[in-house]
Amino acid sequence: MDTRRNTRRELAVLATALVVASRPLEGELVWLVGVLVLGAVVLGGLQALDLGEPRGVAIESVITPAVAATASVGALRLVPVGLWLVPAVLLAFVLIDRALAAEANLLSRPGGEPAPEDRNALVAVVITSAFLAFAGAAGAAGIIAPLGTESVTPISEASLLVLVAADAGVAGLLGFRLTLLDSPSLRDAAWGAVTFAAVAAIGTAAVRAVDLPRLIGPAVVTLLLYLWSIYSRRPQGLGGERRRLVEAGALAAAGAIVAGWNILLRG
Repeated sequence: MDTRRNTRRELAVLATALVVASRPLEGELVWLVGVLVLGAVVLGGLQALDLGEPRGVAIESVITPAVAATASVGALRLVPVGLWLVPAVLLAFVLIDRALAAEANLLSRPGGEPAPEDRNALVAVVITSAFLAFAGAAGAAGIIAPLGTESVTPISEASLLVLVAADAGVAGLLGFRLTLLDSPSLRDAAWGAVTFAAVAAIGTAAVRAVDLPRLIGPAVVTLLLYLWSIYSRRPQGLGGERRRLVEAGALAAAGAIVAGWNILLRG
């Protein structure tokens, strides 16, 4: 095992240890620790992935590992204290380790062009991280109870806003990363981040209006995000600016409908 792989593995172990240490926390501390873990993995990932890499490491290369670690913080709280925590912690470690490995493989490609298998590996990590992040955010907001316990009370308006913002933030980061796989343009990546965030926000608000039980809601939002990632890669007949206007209009209309739906339900 080479030095770079050892360093990545050590970072994965450290990130997993931080995830485990956050398990007893409650309330706002969970959100705070999630942000701290995100920052720690970003800084650690820049160092771990930079070893022996002559081109250096761009900031987008550490987004996926950082989101994977942060998602694990929230998702682990859905597992009741007991023996089930052991496989849950192991899965968190594997996810963070695979995220680092996927990004390292992308960096090692000549010319920076991703091979199909490398892209598929990263997409798999992105989708898994998104689901865990959405589920963990719902748990931290008091919407999903730990497995094996009774369902929680209906979501409040404040909790819904926090949940929508958290899911949109996660989706925006992952959308930024996925867009840069196909286009080096920061403008395209920024638009990808905005649209992914909008899709997740609309999806989250919609599934809460329907009040889908437990993990079905996060799974539906994850599916919407995956479908949007497929759509955004397809060649489009419309020009770039016209396409963005159509997408913005469609997302704005969907957002207005879902927002009105929630207002009516709570009125």
